[in-house]
Amino acid sequence: MKKNRKSRLGGAVYILPNLITTGNLFFGFFSIVKALQGQLVWAAWSVLLAAVFDVLDGRVARMTGGTSEFGVQYDSLCDLVSFGLAPSFLVYQYGLSGMGRVGWIACFVFLACGALRLARFNVQSSIGKANGNFTGLPIPMAAAVITTFVIASLDLQNMEATHWGWEILKASIGHPDYSKYILLASAPLLGILMVSNIGFRSHKNFAIRGVNPFKMLVGAVVLLGLVALHPELLGFLAAAGYALSGPIESVIGGNQALEDDDIFGAEEEDLEDDPS
Repeated sequence: MKKNRKSRLGGAVYILPNLITTGNLFFGFFSIVKALQGQLVWAAWSVLLAAVFDVLDGRVARMTGGTSEFGVQYDSLCDLVSFGLAPSFLVYQYGLSGMGRVGWIACFVFLACGALRLARFNVQSSIGKANGNFTGLPIPMAAAVITTFVIASLDLQNMEATHWGWEILKASIGHPDYSKYILLASAPLLGILMVSNIGFRSHKNFAIRGVNPFKMLVGAVVLLGLVALHPELLGFLAAAGYALSGPIESVIGGNQALEDDDIFGAEEEDLEDDPS
């Protein structure tokens, strides 16, 4: 059935996923432009839009049977721009540009670790070891932590505090001086999580079988209420919660560290087989 579908669509099965991936690249580049122009909210939301296209291209490729090695490599290159370079520019323009050398080094560490994370993932995919949970924090989620923090921080700065809880948030996350130090520490820490061997659960392994439908409905209503309360802050808490889930599960023993010692093995074996 899949073969017949591919024969009917022809080359479109490969063009469409890569066209969607180009949308990912566009919004990553657009984010950098907006960050350089000082429009940080636009820059942050553009990264999140790039993440939507990043999810869609894989889904479309699997649905149409248009997966290819070219698509894998192209997707990683676009991811490095949208979720490595763009968030680094965003953080630097948000407040780290005034910190001198330590500011741009923190941004570079995030970018470099993102590149290493993507390279490792590509190698693991090529040798069939990228199935199941993720090894290290996925770069789109690391970018989501940074961008949602910037969105929440800028929103809190412009919001009138009507409750003591909002006053605390406004004086911490929403304070320009404190928030830039949070980002200064978060950028390299997120980089370390990306290149770590800590396992992070994949959405592909998420199953809702056996869950009570009524309880799920109640949970959805509660979640909707929290989103309505402050969607920007909830987005940051969700992204940060996922980033913390891996280390927490590894500490309590629910998720073991994954091995990646063989990522340099493929090229070495080729050299050994080479008669020259």
